[in-house]
Amino acid sequence: MAKGLEFDPGFGPHIMAFQGTVEYLYADINRFKNFSQRKTKFLQYHKKILEVFNNNLGFYIGCLMWAAYIKTQDEQKILHNHCFGDKYDEEKNTLETDFMIKFVELFPRDMKYFLNETFEFPSYVMNLLTLYKEFLTINKGFVETKNNTDIKLPEKIKTKEAESFKTKIDDIIKSKDLSKFIEIKELII
Repeated sequence: MAKGLEFDPGFGPHIMAFQGTVEYLYADINRFKNFSQRKTKFLQYHKKILEVFNNNLGFYIGCLMWAAYIKTQDEQKILHNHCFGDKYDEEKNTLETDFMIKFVELFPRDMKYFLNETFEFPSYVMNLLTLYKEFLTINKGFVETKNNTDIKLPEKIKTKEAESFKTKIDDIIKSKDLSKFIEIKELII
């Protein structure tokens, strides 16, 4: 077994492409011309959409925690970094995060339109998304990240308890529910 730190500590099997999922579900909603049918479909899908959103938001928190943790370790090679050596493309790098930011801005409008419900995301959501986008940007999509010492953290990241993050990360990965990272977000932001 190679010595080093994994790029992904085990998040991969538990995440879904948020943009693809949302676009697919909205396409299904919009295939109906009749408002009441579209409303019924939105009613069926809105909780699933928020579930996938929260899971991806948890993934972002987990990534920030993992980065903070591996920065506490002695210099080691990053193992299985699928981004390393690629050409950096900032738009592609932040595409999913940008989509989630736009979703946060537009979803409350859809809740009002389809369900006549007032809905707001908590303020920490936008803070996390912009922080994660900064993380991706300052690390240039990890295309040059060979060692853990190459990783850069945004200034707003808390690292005080970072050495203890691995146990928390492992426990949440075992649960297969990355949205549980939201419950411990204060450790990192």
